[in-house]
Amino acid sequence: QDQSKTNVLDVPLDDKDTMSIFTSTEVLGVTNEQIMCPTGTLGIPEFGTPFTIGMVAETKPTTFAELVKISGLSHGTDVWLGNARDLCTPDQDGNIRVPFKDVIGCRDDIMVYLMYHGVKPIKAFKIMEFVRKGKASKDPETWKTHRETMEEAGIEEWFIDSCQKIKYMFPKAHAAAYVTSAFRIAWYKVHMPAYFYASWFSTKATDFDIEAMIKGYDAIKERIIEIKNKGYDATNKESGVQECLNVALEMAARKIKVAPFDLYKSKGTIFTVEDDNTLIPPFITIDGLGEVVAKNIEAEASKRPFISVEDFQNRCKVSQTLIDKMRTMGLFKGMSESSQLSLFDFEV
Repeated sequence: QDQSKTNVLDVPLDDKDTMSIFTSTEVLGVTNEQIMCPTGTLGIPEFGTPFTIGMVAETKPTTFAELVKISGLSHGTDVWLGNARDLCTPDQDGNIRVPFKDVIGCRDDIMVYLMYHGVKPIKAFKIMEFVRKGKASKDPETWKTHRETMEEAGIEEWFIDSCQKIKYMFPKAHAAAYVTSAFRIAWYKVHMPAYFYASWFSTKATDFDIEAMIKGYDAIKERIIEIKNKGYDATNKESGVQECLNVALEMAARKIKVAPFDLYKSKGTIFTVEDDNTLIPPFITIDGLGEVVAKNIEAEASKRPFISVEDFQNRCKVSQTLIDKMRTMGLFKGMSESSQLSLFDFEV
């Protein structure tokens, strides 16, 4: 990789490959069917939740400005559903009333649009403030005056009706800041994928099925389908696991694997990258093993090697239940159980 681009502030905001993940998964080297997702935005802040993935899939943004609009729409109240969505997505006959780039996304869009159509700046500002606070439905008398101002300026009926429905609107500067950060993270997903996934799992994921992740693509997909089939009966933990596995499925489809645990390579709480296509899982991803114990194992491993399972348990303060679980996961392969030496351990 070009090391000059590894600094997050050096990431270009006009990178075409990064922009393409909002409309296609081609640059990721996978298909929508493989990753069970209609966009390439899994794991990207602002654009990675089921709600925003749906918005991205419907609006198909191709410019940075449209990403900012999506951010504004997703943070507003009564701005997208039952409002802008009905205007810019195809109806039953396949017709679109208003292009996506023209719908109201952020509060600033209102003032700029009104001024562009000849409304005096102070009036345009007052209407924007009135609308973005959701006052159109609460103060019909004042709204009537504002409506007349807009009608006199020749503002289209769809725009006026859209303003009337709004309950809260996001500021464009805030949306732009969010999208700038999200786009930079997306650049890493495209150009330095292993590091992106290692970072996402280390900072965003809360629940893991690490055994499925180590087994690879088929095991991950099977577990996702199993949780999905439970529907509303799935527990909060299972929902968290599914969110993690959705990202893991995409990673596996991109030929990046999770290696088995290693007593000396694994860290306590963060995923690390080996050979640019392999993630080393941390101890905290073992079900039932907490942060304190995870960090303790890392610290003890860095001091000196473990001479036996007993030595490991004593030094790391790990419960017998976890020792048994770790044994089944192959962490103590080739290691003797006890530190006690018998006469048979010496060569004669």
